[in-house]
Parts: sequence; structure tokens; C-alpha cells
Amino acid sequence: MVRLRRAHRDATRSGPVIPVPPDVERRRPELRTYATVEAERRRGRGTNANPDGRYEPIQREAAFDGWDLVEEPTSIRTEVTVEKPRTIIARNDSPDISFDRSINPYRGCEHGCVYCFARPSHAYQGLSPGLDFETRLFAKPNAAELLRRELAAPGYRVDTMALGTNTDPYQPIEKQYRITRSILEVLSETDHPVGIVTKSALVARDIDILAPMAARGLAKVAISVTTLDPKLARRMEPRAATPQKRLATIRTLAEAGIPVSVLVAPVIPALNDHEIESILQACWAAGAREAGYVLLRLPHELKGLVRDWLAENYPDRMKHVLSLVEGTRDGKLYDATWGQRQTGVGPYAWMIGRRFEKASERFGFNRVRRELRTDLFRKPAKETAQLALF
Repeated sequence: MVRLRRAHRDATRSGPVIPVPPDVERRRPELRTYATVEAERRRGRGTNANPDGRYEPIQREAAFDGWDLVEEPTSIRTEVTVEKPRTIIARNDSPDISFDRSINPYRGCEHGCVYCFARPSHAYQGLSPGLDFETRLFAKPNAAELLRRELAAPGYRVDTMALGTNTDPYQPIEKQYRITRSILEVLSETDHPVGIVTKSALVARDIDILAPMAARGLAKVAISVTTLDPKLARRMEPRAATPQKRLATIRTLAEAGIPVSVLVAPVIPALNDHEIESILQACWAAGAREAGYVLLRLPHELKGLVRDWLAENYPDRMKHVLSLVEGTRDGKLYDATWGQRQTGVGPYAWMIGRRFEKASERFGFNRVRRELRTDLFRKPAKETAQLALF
């Protein structure tokens, strides 16, 4: 029997529960275990559960009552909903973030990275931060139209536009929808600076736009490289480009004259932290010249999702990983304090930071920081000559 919070949800999504000692549940509610989804159904997906979002008044739980029929499991397909927002530029005033505006062409991300800090944002849609986040996506095909209108507003002041701050602008559905490309076309037309963060090789498709922009000092790209181990990458970020493809993408972009940086993110204690130096060395050889890192962040539902993923994939390391994470978050699994949420605190976090700094210095990263130009910006042209009369 499956108790549902909403009638339209698929009851077969719930499955066996990974056991957690009762005393752990009582003392550590953030480590509560979610009902897992059958492995055959979620093949190629990142998380193993689909818990209800934190804003839902009722939570589901699965219980076997003997009435379930044996059926052939069906895979969970990706669903895309067209969204038509009224604005497209998102603003932020966070003091520890280097940009104040961004565009997210999509909600949710099919890459399925289990560690993605954006997963909890799906709760705002009444959906799960688990499998819903990577299978029930939203696309904004009118993004370029909205962008053109907002750039033309009398009070608009130019600064670098960030793409890929929440979900990847080059996730697989971009091949069909081409929303990111349409945004770049508007930014190129108006000589507006743009910074892109992605882990997809698809960004190389848009070199014809990005290379001329980079030549004018208007574009740069950061490639997220989490691991060089293809097996770990397959488990942790199942539908993202392989590590070797990301290195090849760095090389392709750099050869086209586009400034490339590497983002070692997230650094997960006792899982990929030993790769910091090797990732930086490989990315330097591929052509990246700036580098940054982010320590694992586990806001809201992500705590339980990552815990269950570790229990399934690395049960021997689960306690050790979570213990080290707590050591970097002042005894908690997450601390959202500005200035600390990206890098953590304590001896272990300090060691990660020093290793990254030393390796970056040794290989030559960050000797020159590329600042994008803002003085070339021009308002979008009027769409028709008739409108120019007014």
C-alpha cells in the first residue's frame, strides 16, 4: 500500500526502504531514509528516491500489504513542460557570489547529478527534489524574447550575465529546444558580456557565437570537472559528459580563443577529494587557465538524497563521508552562512583550501583573471522601422 499526497503521482515510484537505525532517525532527522525506486525503473538516473518536497502538507510512505501485482518495471521517462515566465533575468544580492544577474533557460536538470545543490528548488513546483528534478523538466522557449525586452528597458545597467548558475544551460534537452543558443544570439547582438558554467560538451556547438564574443572580451566558459574516474562519474552524474569529453571540450574552447576555467565542484570528502591535484593538472594541460572549487553543499532534502545514494553505492564510506562533511559545517550537514557555504570551516575544510591553492599556484592557474568588457553594450535594435518612429 502506498499512501499518496497527490492523486496524480505514480504510486509505483516507491519501493523498498533502506534501513536506518531508529536512534539515528530520532537524533538525526535530516538523515531520514526515503523510499527507494526500483533499480530497473531508474536506470541511468542519479538519485534512488523521489521524496515529497518540503512544502507539501502530506508525505508519502510505502508499505507492502500483499496486494501488489508482479509487473514488468517501466523506465522513468523525461517529461518537459513549456513554461512562459514574464521575466527572464534573475537577480541576487548575495555577498559571496561574483555575479548579480543570471538566466536559467530550464528548471530541473537531466544530467542527474546526485549532489546538485539546485535539487531542493523543485519543491517550489510541488515536485520532488529527487527523481522529479531530473525527469520532470521545465523549458522557457520565450527566453530570448524576454531578454531582448529587458535589455531594452530604460533603466537597464550592463554587467556580466551568468548562465548555468542553477541548472545546466547545456543539458540534453538543449539539443532540441536551443534556448541557450537563442539567448547567446541576443547577447552577441547587443555586445553583452556572458559567463557560462556547464559540464556538457554541447557548449562547443556554440563556438561560432562564443569565439567572436570572446575576441571582443565578452565571453568566458567554466567547465565543471568533478572527477577523472569514469566509473565514479557514471554513478554520480549519470547523464553528464564523461570526464574525458569535458577535458576535450576545454581543449576545443581554448583552441578557439575562448577563455576557459575549471570548476572542481563539488569536492566530496573521502570520495573525490584526493583528485584535486590530478583534475587541475589535466585541465591545465587541456587549456584551462583559471580555477575554482566548491565544497559539497547539502541544503534541505539533499541531505537525505545523498545519504541514501552513499548507502547504495558506497556503504563502507557513508559514515566517514558524512562525518567529514559535518566537520566542515560546524557539526551540521549544512550551514548556509554567507562566506562559508562554498568552502566550509574547520581543519578539514582548511586543508582542502590550502591543497587547492598550492596546486593552482604550482600549475599556473589564476595568474591573470579575465575581466569581461561592459563598455561595448548597446540596446537591442527596434524590431520594426515603424516602431522606431515612437
